[in-house]
Amino acid sequence: MNLIDIMLKRRSVRKYKDEDITKDKLDSILKAGLLAPTSRNRKPCNFLVVENKQTLERLSKSKKTGAEMLASCSKAIVVVANTMISDTWIEDSSIALIYMHLMASSIDVGSCWVQIHLRKTGDGKDSEEVVKEIVGIDDYFRVVGILALGVPDDEVKPHTLDDIDKSKIHFLV
Repeated sequence: MNLIDIMLKRRSVRKYKDEDITKDKLDSILKAGLLAPTSRNRKPCNFLVVENKQTLERLSKSKKTGAEMLASCSKAIVVVANTMISDTWIEDSSIALIYMHLMASSIDVGSCWVQIHLRKTGDGKDSEEVVKEIVGIDDYFRVVGILALGVPDDEVKPHTLDDIDKSKIHFLV
């Protein structure tokens, strides 16, 4: 499978079977995150693998909407970045998240990026602060998102090249 095929196959999967993903698949996804480029190669990102069902349930309530699938996923990866290493932590974390998202798709693991940065809980608390408290990290770490992982509950139809909106391309002369 080439890269464009993986990109077409990549979908946000929010429903998972009650099955675990293998250690080999998890390792491949984590390697992809570690291979992600970062500004000036500073590598500020750390990857917190969450397997505990109670912790996943707590994380599923870390924002008002859009995190519910964390309660039923097999594992989740909380991407945290050390702001004492880099000021491009948003970009670096985002690239790592998408590298892992694409790797998951390429090996038939369902995944969904859960946005945390700049989000609120149902009662108005800062989602990032809630996640930091749940996973127990220092204040100089920041959280852009969490990647939910699991065996997809049903087959997700891939995109096609016909789905591309070429009107978004502009050539400057």
